[in-house]
Amino acid sequence: MKSTSNDLTIGALAQAAEVNVESIRFYQRKGLLREPERPYGSIRRYSQADIDRVRFIKVAQRIGFTLDEVAQLLQLEDGAHCSQARNIAEQKLAEIRLRLTDLQRIESVLADLVERCAHGRGKLACPLIAAIREAA
Repeated sequence: MKSTSNDLTIGALAQAAEVNVESIRFYQRKGLLREPERPYGSIRRYSQADIDRVRFIKVAQRIGFTLDEVAQLLQLEDGAHCSQARNIAEQKLAEIRLRLTDLQRIESVLADLVERCAHGRGKLACPLIAAIREAA
């Protein structure tokens, strides 16, 4: 059952969303999370909707979206803009695929250098260090 009342302190929000308080404040500074008004003489209170929003931000970050992209997705979260959300996801997918290609190339080069290091004997220069030095 989701609460609609604002009954959580910032500490309770952070705990429920499994982040630290500074993350909550950071998201507020970035405009990703509202900062509730502070009633005179009291503390700010948060709701279940705030927990859901922080969890959304964290999941989106884990799958590779930047905070700017998360902000764009949050603006589209009403469901009426699915094609725009899809465009953002397609761009992210293309970026991820490029990074994977780069990482596979790096892995291949590094594996080759590790193999060459394993066979280096005597006073020969270390192939890994030599390759990095040449690239610098």
